[in-house]
Amino acid sequence: MARVLVTGAASRLGTVLAAELLADPQTERVVAIDTRDVDLPADDRLVHIAADLRSPDLSALLAPHRIDAIVHNDVLQFPEPGRSVRLLHDTNVVGTLQLLAAAEHLPELRTVVLRSSATIYGSEPNAPRFFTEAMADRFPLRTRWQRDVAEVERLIAAFARRRPDVTASILRFQPILGRTLDTPIMRLVASPVIPTWMGFDPMVQVIHGDDVVEALMATLRNPLRGPVNVAAEDTVSLSRVLRRLGKRAIPLLPGAYEVVLGAAARLGLPRMDEDTMRFLRYGRGVDTTRMRTELGFEPTLSSIGAIELVAMAFEEAAA
Repeated sequence: MARVLVTGAASRLGTVLAAELLADPQTERVVAIDTRDVDLPADDRLVHIAADLRSPDLSALLAPHRIDAIVHNDVLQFPEPGRSVRLLHDTNVVGTLQLLAAAEHLPELRTVVLRSSATIYGSEPNAPRFFTEAMADRFPLRTRWQRDVAEVERLIAAFARRRPDVTASILRFQPILGRTLDTPIMRLVASPVIPTWMGFDPMVQVIHGDDVVEALMATLRNPLRGPVNVAAEDTVSLSRVLRRLGKRAIPLLPGAYEVVLGAAARLGLPRMDEDTMRFLRYGRGVDTTRMRTELGFEPTLSSIGAIELVAMAFEEAAA
């Protein structure tokens, strides 16, 4: 990697990734694309392109930079500042389609890394304890986010077939924790109370945001073809997570769960998407053998370690 394009560079993960790339002496240039300002110090090797991935001018904007690697970080599960809920599908699918159309005209491109999601497997009552990468079609795609993730992955796979000279890596991350992140899980754990499903105490698996960035960097250095599950090795019960976070669980009957959550959202508690609701009911574990043995990456933090860091951040903020 020498000249790297980072999409969604104004997001927290995108900004940290761009900073890590700039700290690497092997990086010649970071092209950060986002409609929003990118909060990074001035650097001669940093180029900010203020553009939407859906722009018809994208190919012309990228061509001068001789890009040899792309990290597609601009795949959205939930609205962000400047990105409304009605734009999510367009940003994810149409944006990826336009990005890959532009990538066809980058002759020096050799690596594409997609920040995808383990949500593609779903959260199911009869799921295996750990999903392998080959199990993405084991259950129906039940939610809008799952369908978007699956469509984006199909687009990346089709591009890889057209450009066999490019190694396309698809990193399927478990839910990402980090005190500076704005994600569905972090919005939920920041609440004073957590609605849980009465009679359910699922095993959950997560990854810390710092490890997400390091996994992306590791993949740029050692790209693998196809999907790779990325998560901490351990799973932990939801009840243990909530105890460590000092959160009060409110068990709700399955028939009343969504109704109560709708009322709670009107009172100011964070809205919960369907994927998060299912995750809190059934959990999900993924097999990380390929991450460890082929990618050669090991997260620094375990699931419980990532939760511990978040708990400490909450305690510091409350002190």
